[in-house]
Amino acid sequence: MEGGAGPRLFIGGTKRSGYPNLQSFNRIFKSVYGMPPAQYRKEGSHKAFDPLPNGKTAAMFDITSRKIEPIQLLGVPHVGSYMQISQAFETLFGTLYARGLAKPTMRMIGVYLDDPDIVPAEKLRSVACVTTDGEISPAAPFERRVLDGGEYAVQRHKGPYADMHKAYQWLYAEWLPASGRQLRDSVMFEEYLNNPRDVPPTELLTDIHLPIA
Repeated sequence: MEGGAGPRLFIGGTKRSGYPNLQSFNRIFKSVYGMPPAQYRKEGSHKAFDPLPNGKTAAMFDITSRKIEPIQLLGVPHVGSYMQISQAFETLFGTLYARGLAKPTMRMIGVYLDDPDIVPAEKLRSVACVTTDGEISPAAPFERRVLDGGEYAVQRHKGPYADMHKAYQWLYAEWLPASGRQLRDSVMFEEYLNNPRDVPPTELLTDIHLPIA
């Protein structure tokens, strides 16, 4: 399972990546990741997930158990790669501001409904959401959702959204089996604690919520 709302860029050849020259690639890469490609290969947040000789990762993360009450959401659905859910967030906030409904207390949440290891990328379903107390009409393009209350394992990810899939791999492949806990029949979600327009990619904070029994 993987999620994340940011754009994905790959460190590779400029022609294969669709960039006209190396300078353009480096400039755009730095704008997304906060550092040039050569530095990112050595120091980027993905390095925490490099495998050890035994196949496990060197990274160790604090997982907190959090019990929450049901959360009411207002969202815009998205079908396609999870890495493109930013399009739905743009529609969500653009509509909220156009209708004079945006509030500073709204929390930004991404809900992910399918397993990308099973479902083709073009059919993945997700919802770009904000929290609401139910006072906003769910007129198109909005839809109303409710996150189940209960216990969640919460992992905080710091860094570019494009690196978050490795945090998911660690969470599912290493932490969950070792924890002795089982997944609860509910959706996982991400809460974005700051805005990519306000902070560099290396400072982005995301809380990944995994429903556990």
